[in-house]
Amino acid sequence: MKLQITNIDRNLSEEDFKKLFEKFGPLEECVLVMDKDTGKSKGFGFVVITKEASAKKAVEMLNGRAVNRMKIKVKLVG
Repeated sequence: MKLQITNIDRNLSEEDFKKLFEKFGPLEECVLVMDKDTGKSKGFGFVVITKEASAKKAVEMLNGRAVNRMKIKVKLVG
């Protein structure tokens, strides 16, 4: 299931972004969208978690959670 994550601190590394979601199960895809000019995060990304139950648990546990002082928003998109 695909998750969309918004309101991400632009200084969060790709590795830290991935670590947030790995604990919920195997990831098919994990993309932190980066600005091609600055190389910094654009503040949003997408994660695909293989198992539906794991994806729903990630939404439940991470939506509204403060990560680097920013409350991220996590929702299912497919």
